[in-house]
Amino acid sequence: MTLPLTFKKEGVIERHQIEGTDPSDRYFNRSVLVSRVAQGYAGKVMYEALTVDGDTQPTIGAAVKSLVEKLQAFGFHRIRTRPNFKGRRYLAEKETWTDYADA
Repeated sequence: MTLPLTFKKEGVIERHQIEGTDPSDRYFNRSVLVSRVAQGYAGKVMYEALTVDGDTQPTIGAAVKSLVEKLQAFGFHRIRTRPNFKGRRYLAEKETWTDYADA
């Protein structure tokens, strides 16, 4: 038996879809794992040989934004995200996209 999402202390609690253009102008689409950590929330994404961890933030939205900013520092652009899973519940791609202005 697993605990409901609201009682889960630490670990992956949401998965977001991220897409955009990589530094070589190729389209990409990956999953961002958003974890609850002792100090808040943190996002993580893997793209080819690159693994990027966002800074710990007080909200899930801020954690995803922190990760996007780190990707932008590597040269990624035209990035947008949306939540796809909350816990084990699939959101059926009904959530709206969040677009991030290029840095």
